Amino acid sequence: EWQPALKNVSSSWDVGIIDGLSGWTTSVDDVPVDTISRRFRYDVALVSALKDLEEDIMEGLRERELDDSMCTSGFTVVVKESCDGMGDVGEKHGSGPAVPEKAVRFSFTIMSISIRVEGEDDGITIFQEQKPNSEFSCRPLCLMFVDESDHETLTAILGPVVAERKAMMESRLILSVGGLLRSFRFFFRGTGYDEKMVREMEGLEASGSTYICTLCDSTRAEASQNMVLHSITRSHDENLERYEIWRTNPFSESADELRDRVKGVSAKPFMETQPTLDALHCDIGNATEFYKIFQDEIGEVYQKSNPSREERRRWRSTLDKHLRKNLKLKPVMRMNGNYARRLMTREAVEVVCELVLSEERREALRKLMDLYLQMKPVWRSTRPSQDCPVQLCQYSYNSQQFAHLLSTTFKYRYDGKITNYLHKTLAHVPEIVERDGSIGAWASEGNESGNK
Repeated sequence: EWQPALKNVSSSWDVGIIDGLSGWTTSVDDVPVDTISRRFRYDVALVSALKDLEEDIMEGLRERELDDSMCTSGFTVVVKESCDGMGDVGEKHGSGPAVPEKAVRFSFTIMSISIRVEGEDDGITIFQEQKPNSEFSCRPLCLMFVDESDHETLTAILGPVVAERKAMMESRLILSVGGLLRSFRFFFRGTGYDEKMVREMEGLEASGSTYICTLCDSTRAEASQNMVLHSITRSHDENLERYEIWRTNPFSESADELRDRVKGVSAKPFMETQPTLDALHCDIGNATEFYKIFQDEIGEVYQKSNPSREERRRWRSTLDKHLRKNLKLKPVMRMNGNYARRLMTREAVEVVCELVLSEERREALRKLMDLYLQMKPVWRSTRPSQDCPVQLCQYSYNSQQFAHLLSTTFKYRYDGKITNYLHKTLAHVPEIVERDGSIGAWASEGNESGNK
């Protein structure tokens, strides 16, 4: 039972899998509507997840020596939400209905459950998900045949999900756990999104925009000049305000002035995401960048002006062959997590250094990778303050050293430009860790492995 009853949500409780469009039948053309999506009702799915954790909750109360007959209210559940597009999911040769060959999966993970006891200021954690990035802790809520770039259809389908989530935030769940009725309230944190999805949900321009960051208002040029000193300023509410300014243009400005005023918010933010950094895509984005630096160093770009396409292709194939021969690392079309993890190692740098002629440049590459490997555990680990306290303390210093190297030795790549994830890695990690306690735990991996 929910108190007060959920607004905009049907009151029947025996709900199984429902048609994801739940009544929006007129809004989507050219696809047979009843095939397009299936989902669980959000509140029902959460209740089911809590019932699965019933034993863990009781165990947690016992471990903390709390009298379970006294603990009937004050439970807080923190939920991580993830959503990701899946590429080619077409049937090879079937005669099903004509649906888009792309799909989107929305899922959630119960991250922690805590309880506030009278006389205590802070909540006492009685359940913490130990493997927040496993597909086993990641519960699917909604599956849709939609291209993640098709904003209209995506918002039509996730609209009811957003409505249910909003209703649940304004209500308490009364649920029987361990034989007693207990009251739970929910906090939702949308952190399992890659940058493309965040930009779409929050109404920002696409990732090639001059507004490089989903966390701060920096432009690409500013971010490449000042690599480290930025703080998180964007939020869902602010994006909504900026969209209103964009829509109404109250100061009658020109398009350029207006865009500068709203810092690239040019669509209506649809779903609240938590401004954070997705550790998996951060890995991938930075590895792509290092892979390009390696090619440039093989070709000694720091001495030349713009090299031709043919030359670049030659350096790339030299690098691929060399990595394949010495590290058994097969070239990939698009950088993926596994390739990224193997490329970003000291041994990979040593292998690349064999192709670099100048000793000075080799040293610079080693230094760059060393600093990176010092920084990486901080945004990868589930609990950085326990897992890598030293690296956490040194992070700001290391990121300054790293930025200094990029803006001097590797200036040819970072003059006026920098990639989105590299900016976030250098500028925002300590602040997010301080706020959330972890970046790695809130990443999108669990959802990605579920996609597989």
